[in-house]
Amino acid sequence: MAGIDLNSDLGESFGAYTIGDDARVIPLITSANVACGFHGGDPVVLRDTIARCIESGVSIGAHPGYPDLQGFGRRPISMSVSDAEAFTAYQVAAVYGMCKAQGARLIHVKLHGALYNRAGADYPLARAICESIIRIDPELILLALSGSEMVRAARDVGMRVAQEAFADRAYEEDGSLVARTKPGAMILDESEAVRRVVEMVRGGTVEAITGKRIPIQADSICVHGDNEHALAFVKRLREALEAASVKLCAFGQTDKSSLINHN
Repeated sequence: MAGIDLNSDLGESFGAYTIGDDARVIPLITSANVACGFHGGDPVVLRDTIARCIESGVSIGAHPGYPDLQGFGRRPISMSVSDAEAFTAYQVAAVYGMCKAQGARLIHVKLHGALYNRAGADYPLARAICESIIRIDPELILLALSGSEMVRAARDVGMRVAQEAFADRAYEEDGSLVARTKPGAMILDESEAVRRVVEMVRGGTVEAITGKRIPIQADSICVHGDNEHALAFVKRLREALEAASVKLCAFGQTDKSSLINHN
């Protein structure tokens, strides 16, 4: 039976602002990417999100991004590789420590938003970030866009890496995500999104926005659950994967060698 992880970006509320529906999403996923306080989140939200993950048996990851609350971390920021590496390490260390304080273990790191996109195409940045993460804990797993420079950098420094695909995003022919500003960037048809995910997991391919079929490695599928429609979609996706004999499990619980040797 094939196996797949379902991950979601969580813990992004802060202060008086509520973002997402974490309490209802967490029981539906296998891995959580928890905001570190720079693009979203705060210490109280971080603590409480970790506690919910522990209660539901969900694998915990750090989700660092640019220091950009107003732009939700989705705006490109001019920052040197050295500074971006330091900002990332600071955030990962915060979640690492908060997990330890609650008797939990941090399993993975997934970058957020504009930092995720930049590191996915910028090898020197990707490598610097990977090196900083393994200095915190060499057992941490990187969760990165399938086929990206982050994947290559992680392998080059000996870091375990799980490759991520998206349920609701369109792809360019080079395997990158279609920019949100472009038409067709989001897959709005729920049935089509479910079909594409099953195809990615079982067949190892996805149809690019041009119509060309491209290879893709999917160890984890990113799903969103911040509204009623999205929650229903996640439930439907789980049912479809299970019907296709795909086991749902956190990538940190699968054969560890597979996280290094995928091509």
